[in-house]
Amino acid sequence: MQPVQRTTLRTLLEAKRISAGVWLNLGSPVSAEIASLAGYDWLLLDLEHGSGGFSELPQQLWAAQAGSAAAVVRVPGLERAPIKRALDLGADGVMVPNVETAAQAREAVEAVRLPPLGRRGVATSTRACRYGYGYEQYVATANSDVLLIVQIESAIGVENAADIAATAGVDVLFVGPLDLSLNLGVSDPMHSEAFQAALKRVCGAASVAGKRAGILARDEAQARTYVGLGFRLIAMGSDRGMLAAAMRRGIASLRNLEPPDGACR
Repeated sequence: MQPVQRTTLRTLLEAKRISAGVWLNLGSPVSAEIASLAGYDWLLLDLEHGSGGFSELPQQLWAAQAGSAAAVVRVPGLERAPIKRALDLGADGVMVPNVETAAQAREAVEAVRLPPLGRRGVATSTRACRYGYGYEQYVATANSDVLLIVQIESAIGVENAADIAATAGVDVLFVGPLDLSLNLGVSDPMHSEAFQAALKRVCGAASVAGKRAGILARDEAQARTYVGLGFRLIAMGSDRGMLAAAMRRGIASLRNLEPPDGACR
């Protein structure tokens, strides 16, 4: 049984171009498949704030990985069991929210990496190991292929960004802009010197450590600003937000319609 060949997210990052992603909050395999077919490089399956959970995750992963997109799972926190479960199900990467210290970054590394780099357990019959058909290959390549993304979402995380980025086994520092702006007490982050300084500090820390920086953008204008600051792993929008916006536009269009005089009733 030959595996489907897909470009790894690490390969995309090393190509030094923008890696384009989208947030998937609905917990829907249909949404994941649409996003994969749309041409995104990576899809974020959100188990922290998303509507789905582990019961929906296998179907989402099947749909997301039917195309060339990489599937990254954001787990609820640093607990090892959910991280291991997401990886056993075949996630291409894991995003860990609100990492504030190098010690927490090392905890994430231990949960994601196989020995000797970490302490993650493995079983031969999981989807990640292709149900036993690809165990040897997976064990040989998981530490190099699986991406570990840690989120910087607080002033403490920004302060410790250099130490977090320097942690062996961490690949990407990903800013959570909403939580970071709330933590900094900033109401208009795009015009806040404190917020912009925090972004530059995170990007700089990642660059010095030879890592990548990522962020979630609301729209193209924000994405352009973030790319200019040095971010390379960019997600723009979410399936939940896009659906809500499309429905608002649709109902607004219908409400603007008026029947002409004399029209049939």
